[in-house]
Order: sequence, then C-alpha cells, then structure tokens
Amino acid sequence: MERPGPSEVTGSDASGPDPQLAVTMGFTGFGKKARTFDLEAMFEQTRRTAVERSRKTLEAREKEEEMNREKELRRQNEDIEPTSSGAHVVRDCSKSSSRDTSSSESEESSGSSEDELIGPPLPLKMMEEPSNHIEEDILGPLPPPLYEEVEEDDDDDGDSEEEENPVQKIPDSHEITLKHGTKTVSALGLDPSGARLVTGGYDYDVKFWDFAGMDASFKAFRSLQPCECHQIKSLQYSNTGDMILVVSGSSQAKVIDRDGFEVMECIKGDQYIVDMANTKGHTAMLHTGSWHPKIKGEFMTCSNDATVRTWEVENPRKQRSVFKPRTMQGKKVIPTTCTYSRDGNLIAAACQNGSIQIWDRNMTVHPKFHYKQAHDPGTDTSCVAFSYDGNVLASRGGDDTLKLWDIRQFNKPLFSASGLPTMFPMTDCCFSPDDKLIVTGTSVQRGCGSGKLVFFERRTFQRVYEIDITDASVVRCLWHPKLNQIMVGTGNGLAKVYYDPNKSQRGAKLCVVKTQRKAKQAETLTQDYIITPHALPMFREPRQRSTRKQLEKDRLDPLKSHKPEPPVAGPGRGGRVGTHGGTLSSYIVKNIALDKTDDSNPREAILRHAKAAEDNPYWVSPAYSKTQPKTMFAQVESDDEEAKNEPEWKKRKI
Repeated sequence: MERPGPSEVTGSDASGPDPQLAVTMGFTGFGKKARTFDLEAMFEQTRRTAVERSRKTLEAREKEEEMNREKELRRQNEDIEPTSSGAHVVRDCSKSSSRDTSSSESEESSGSSEDELIGPPLPLKMMEEPSNHIEEDILGPLPPPLYEEVEEDDDDDGDSEEEENPVQKIPDSHEITLKHGTKTVSALGLDPSGARLVTGGYDYDVKFWDFAGMDASFKAFRSLQPCECHQIKSLQYSNTGDMILVVSGSSQAKVIDRDGFEVMECIKGDQYIVDMANTKGHTAMLHTGSWHPKIKGEFMTCSNDATVRTWEVENPRKQRSVFKPRTMQGKKVIPTTCTYSRDGNLIAAACQNGSIQIWDRNMTVHPKFHYKQAHDPGTDTSCVAFSYDGNVLASRGGDDTLKLWDIRQFNKPLFSASGLPTMFPMTDCCFSPDDKLIVTGTSVQRGCGSGKLVFFERRTFQRVYEIDITDASVVRCLWHPKLNQIMVGTGNGLAKVYYDPNKSQRGAKLCVVKTQRKAKQAETLTQDYIITPHALPMFREPRQRSTRKQLEKDRLDPLKSHKPEPPVAGPGRGGRVGTHGGTLSSYIVKNIALDKTDDSNPREAILRHAKAAEDNPYWVSPAYSKTQPKTMFAQVESDDEEAKNEPEWKKRKI
C-alpha cells in the first residue's frame, strides 16, 4: 500500500475533515482550522472604548459640579438679600465665566484623555494636576474618585449613629414565661437552629421545650432526670444540634440526644492516684462543660479534682487530654469554669485563686496566657466567654465584678464593672450577636428587690440598659444570634424568653400565636376500641366516629353512666355493711376473723353418719372384713341391779 503524496494531503484538508480520522482521534473537531486573533486590533478597540467611557464620565462629572455650584449660589442668594441689580449681573457673569472655564477645561481634558487615558476615569484631584505628571501609558485600575470617599464618609456617619444607640437592638418589648419548677433554673441550652430549648435546675429535672410544637400554655413536652439525685449545672447543645452535654454535681458528665436518650457517660477516675493525668476520668464534682465549636463530638469539662479534661463521644472510656491549672508556685488550683474560643484553638479556665489561664488546645503543659489576679482569691469565677471576633474575653467574678480582657495584651483588664452581686456559682455573661453589648445577671436575697439583666456597651463599658426580670436572682442568660432572643433562668424556677416581633425571628413568636388547646373532659370514660381489620363482618365492631357522640351514647346507658355508691359511714343500712375503716386490720376483722363458733355436740355430729356407714360400708369396713373380729359390747347394768348382786360381806361392811 502506497502512502499519499503531499498534494493528496492538502487536497483532503481543503475538502474538509476526514470522518475516519475524526473517529480514530476520538473528537469531531480534529482537522478544522484554528481561529486566529489580531491582538493589535483588539488592543486598539479596547483603547477606543476606554477613551469613550472616560469622556462620558468626565462630562457627567462636570455637569454634576455645575449643578452643585448653582445650588450653592442659590443658597447664598436666599441668605443675602440682593440690594441692586448689579449683583445679579455679576453673578450671571460669574456663571458664564465658570461655564466657559469649565468647557475649556473639559475640551482640554478630553483632548488630552483621547491621547493618554486608558481605563477608568481619573479622580478630581488628579484632574487638577497638570497633564505632564500623568504617565502616558496608564494600565490597570486607577484610584477611586473623590465622590466615593464622600459616600464612605456618609456611611461612616450612619454607622456611628447606629453605634451610638446599641440599646435599640435589644429585643425586650415582649416576654413569655416557662414554668420549669419551684427551684433554681441553673442551666439553659438552645440548639443552633433555635427550635428547642432545654432547662435544668436544682430539682434534678431536665425539661425540653419545642417552640414550634408548643401552644400558649407553654408546657414542656418531656421531663427527665438524667443524673438522678445530682443538681444540673450546665446544659449545652453541640454545634450540630443532635446531642446535649449534661454536667451535674457528679464526677461523670453525660451526653444525651435531642429526645433525652443517653448516648454516652464519661468514665470515673481512680481517686487514689496522686497524679490526675494518669487517671481515665474525673474523680470529684464537676463544675461546667462546653462543646468544641468546630469539631463534632469533642467537649470539655472541669472538676474539683483540679483538672480540665477534653473528651470524645466515640471514646467514653478515657479522656482525650488533661490540662492541670497551677499557681505561680506550681501548686494545684481548682478550675471553676472553662470554655473554648470561637475558633476552638484556645481553652480558657478561671480558677479559685482568682487567676485566668488560657492554653493552646494542643499544648497541655504550660498555659499560653496566665493572669494571676484577675479576680479576688477565694471567690468562684462563674463564667468566662469569648466575643464573636475572638479577641476579647469577658469574665464574671464571684467578687461581684464583670471584667473585659484583650487576649492579645493579656496583662491588665480593658474595663471593669463592680456592684453586680452574685450568689450562684454559675451566673452567666454573654455577648450580643453584633458584639457591641455584654449581658449579665444580678442576684438578690429573697424579698429584697428584684433580679436584673444588665447591659454594658463593649466600647466604653458603660451601663447602658437594664431589665427587671423577677423578684428572684437572675442566674443564667443566653442571647441567641439567629433568633435574636434573650433566654433568662431565675432563682424561683422560671425561664423567661424576651423577644421583639420586628427584630426577632421565630422562636417564641411561633408559640405565642397558637391558641391554648381545650382539655378533653372525661375522655377516659369511653370504651376502648379494638381495631380488627381482618375480622369477619359479623364480628367487626363499628368504628367510632367522634368521642363526643360516643360520650352522649354512654350517658344514656344506665350501666355505663351508673354512679358508684359512696362507702357507708358508721353502721350499715339498706342491706349494706358499714365500714370500720380502711386499714388492713379492719379488713381482716370484717372478712376473716369473724366469730364462727359451733355450739353443737361433736359426738352427735359424728354418729349422725353411723347408720349410713353401717348400711353401706364403703371405705373402712371392706378392708377389714376378713380380719376384723366381731364387735362385742359390754352390757351396762343399772345401779339397782348392781346393789342386788353385791355379796353379803360387802353389805355387812357397809
């Protein structure tokens, strides 16, 4: 087979792509001529377009300047009354001269822009400079024009006005009250979506509240005691919302799911080991706990055994890592609260000696930051919370203070506020969703005022607002960023939700609009209906259409509607025996220990069957019929006959 020559190849290319070759190469475009681009023509077209746009922009800007000048002149005319017509002439001349100068400048700038400018228009400041300072070949974007700076300044002024009034963003126009119990609500938790609220208290109960499924009666749909007889100290939903961390007064934290079923329980450590890092879990009472904000299934707890431990849900038999707070002299110190930073890289803990220690999550030996006198020694710091930007830390101390810290310069507090009494070891503080306010609660003695929710501005730390909650202490507070609603736990067993119909989303707004369901009376009196779908028609019961109709039918039935007779008090009457009490002894006396004595002769009772046994022997007599001797009874004589038969010597002796 001969190869085709060059002429044949060119002929095939001229005629078109070979279909066989396209099939062989795997794509249909093989053999087509590539498209060519003239780069010089494209650059020239781009330059002309840019010059035209620059010219139009400059003309529009000149018109705006001219209009602004006319407005200023009109304002001046209104302020200064004209005294003569010469003033008008001068103004007209000035206007015409300004127009002439502006037109000449526009012509010059347009002429120069046609030769030099490429791209977006120049700002006014650069236009006022001589043209020889501008490079001939300007490529790329230029600095923004001056009017944009003015608009930015206006926006800054608007932001400053909003910053001046952060109180307007507080959602406190409406409130609902959830009745948890009679004892202190010591824990609050809200899932990330804001659909469910969970509360825990000193009464060992954990209650679940569903805003979407709750009506105006505000009743919890589930209540349980996950830790038996231990007070609930902390409740928190995971970042995915499918698990809840339960921290109680015991040494073992629990994780339950959204419906209250247990997922895992941390192991208890060996309390006889000196080094707490060698134990598998906590050995003393827990204080609080927190989920990792980024990693699913990781959480942290702190305890009276002077350790902060991190855990994983998949491995409940041993902690992940152990952090041991120490004083400056290297002695043990008990952490009272702990939390993660917003990015999860830092772990902060406040201790009983008044110090605040911050570790890197992956470095358990030495703390990254350590401030030894953050609060008064011997007072339990109840809460530490990071801001949403992650640079500021707020601490709520047992010395009735609230302090703000910058972790980038952790050598002194930024601000400090005093006069905030607290009597609970879990009093909260939190940041607003926009990071401009800090919220905390105050405690009061019973009957000595009302507990308050106090708001501080973060920038100046001024006490800008406060809300009177109830006549008891405010223990827990939670400001949800998505719902924009504030949840508060109080010392008298109430959980309150504050919201604003215009500023808040969902949450409490869903259940307020629902009317309270009417309780169905005497629903238990109806007969149970058994559904048998495969029963024969003759055995099939008619289906109950409504409860009300069935109740009406049962009321007409004398048997079903018969009222039980009350027990008879005192002696019996009407054929009924009177009751003598409701105790067991009275029941025994009445029914069992009755007097059943029989005064009849027992010998007569036995001999009553002697005639029948003799006539028809069945049990005993047949067995001894052959061996039994014949019965012979002795004859009994009377007393007179015995006296006659006595011998003579006895009579003489008598």
